[in-house]
Amino acid sequence: MASPEAAASAATGEPPSVTPTVLEARGVSKRFPGVVALDDVSFTLRAGETHALVGENGAGKSTLIKVLTGVHRPDGGELLLSGQQVHFARPFEAQQAGISTIYQEVNLVPLMSVARNIFLGREPRTRLGLIDFGRMHREAATLLEGFRVTVDPRRPLHTLGVGTQQMVALARAVSVRAQVVIMDEPTSSLEPREVETLFRVIEDLRRQNIAVLYVSHRMDELYRVCDRVTVLRDGRHIHTGDLADLERVQLVSMMLGREITEVRRHGVTSFGDEDHDIARKPILTADGLTSRHRLDDISLDLHPGEVLGLGGLLGSGRSETAKALAGALPLDKGTISVAGRVLRRISSASAIRAGISLLPEDRKAEGIVPGLSVRENIVLAALPRLSRGGIVSRKRQDRIVDIFMKRLRIKASSPEQKVGELSGGNQQKVLLARWLCLEPKVLLLDEPTRGIDVGAKAEVQALIDELAQEGLAVLLISSDIEELIEGSDRIVVLRGGATAGELTGDQVSEAALLSVLADHAPAPVPPAPVPPEADTGSGADAGAGGGTEGGAGGGTEAEAGAGADTPDPLTPAPDAADAPDVATAPDDPHPAPVPGRAAADLPADAPADAPAVKEDLR
Repeated sequence: MASPEAAASAATGEPPSVTPTVLEARGVSKRFPGVVALDDVSFTLRAGETHALVGENGAGKSTLIKVLTGVHRPDGGELLLSGQQVHFARPFEAQQAGISTIYQEVNLVPLMSVARNIFLGREPRTRLGLIDFGRMHREAATLLEGFRVTVDPRRPLHTLGVGTQQMVALARAVSVRAQVVIMDEPTSSLEPREVETLFRVIEDLRRQNIAVLYVSHRMDELYRVCDRVTVLRDGRHIHTGDLADLERVQLVSMMLGREITEVRRHGVTSFGDEDHDIARKPILTADGLTSRHRLDDISLDLHPGEVLGLGGLLGSGRSETAKALAGALPLDKGTISVAGRVLRRISSASAIRAGISLLPEDRKAEGIVPGLSVRENIVLAALPRLSRGGIVSRKRQDRIVDIFMKRLRIKASSPEQKVGELSGGNQQKVLLARWLCLEPKVLLLDEPTRGIDVGAKAEVQALIDELAQEGLAVLLISSDIEELIEGSDRIVVLRGGATAGELTGDQVSEAALLSVLADHAPAPVPPAPVPPEADTGSGADAGAGGGTEGGAGGGTEAEAGAGADTPDPLTPAPDAADAPDVATAPDDPHPAPVPGRAAADLPADAPADAPAVKEDLR
């Protein structure tokens, strides 16, 4: 009888390995209505390795992870853990078997303390069966010290930044004594120093012979921490092998199914070669925009045919500026003019009527309505224009949706497919279609390529360039330095909610941007005071403060500990069907200081203190 390693080699086409296989998928298939998400996928995960799982959005990565962790049951094939066939009906069973998962969106309980989130469902008990809070807090503090996270374990999770919450999720995943840790875009919300901590944790897991399945769109990370790679495309297994044997362009070509040239005119993006034909007269003028504790006297103008970049460190006020222009952030003073006409009452509705559209930073929380179809999401903002006498024309809807699905290459089984079932890149295109169908004069793009694969990213960048060529005024916010430099005609740099500088013409360069940022780098901010222990809180404060899911339901930690149904923190949380198109949550106002970066990674003329600034911008 063939060994498990020999069987795995036959299934995946890999040479046999002396390293034991800890997790294996053999011929796994998964179908949804109208879509084959996984088609006969096989791969192996070896003990102690860090294995990259890559592919375009929609390639099947998330579905495979959910099959491995018990969120979805496969329609065909089998899963083996340490050589034994397993069937997971729910995520808790996968966790109990030794598979721990960290999802891109933090799936913890906001009102509970840090310690309770780490040990939820596994709380240490006294002899009387009560939760031993003292021991739990001590063990949580010790665990967090290993991640270089200095936070009181009694502190409510919702009072922490997203990056710190992600580190808490990582601490929970590691604490369950897993054989396998699955990381889905783990660095998407982390500061550079937190990324370095994550990489050290991965090395520690390697030394403990724990396998890591690592999903990321960031090539630099993959080549730094991963040993092998599995490529998926259109739900099929394309390649598994040593990552070091593949050049980046080869890996990208496998993901896309076509040849691709990484180096463009500027370097690494898909923005075009030609300069934009920028009109002299601005279409949008903002003067003295001020919002308490958020914006301080921001002024800028935007011209038809121009891509204006908005740069700055985390917490600089980039997103707040875009939301203010879109009428989604209340202003204490300042004026906004479109085509020479001042908006008297600035609101989201008045901004849309004036021709201003905003693509928000968080497409899931602030953009898509996952329970509605692709068609319904695209025409959502245009319904008043598509109706006559209060009756919406379905024929006109279908015509518009068909045009934009073709133009933006939106991949869906049909316009009636739920948008929540699409990949992140296609969801982003649906949002773009929603606002483009209004024929705006000004398009505000907040991190338009964040969290989407290289193929979708290239398409979105090319579309931005095309829209500017057609005469649309575009405001581009991006934490990707290369994207900001190569995609912008001008760049306005912000710091602390105020204007720090402006780059025009030949000044639009990485060295110049880093110089402005370094000259205006924020001083370290002392840690915020620790709120009271939340283990017995009522949840009312959270509900009054802007709404967490726990506050809305009145749930408390005491109730959860008493046996109330508690959501499994390892299960992906459902998208909110009533999410608004825009939100007013500010960037983190207290960016953490970050370590420096090798000078070799920077331009020769970059300022001496630019390394930390460049990392913070990312």
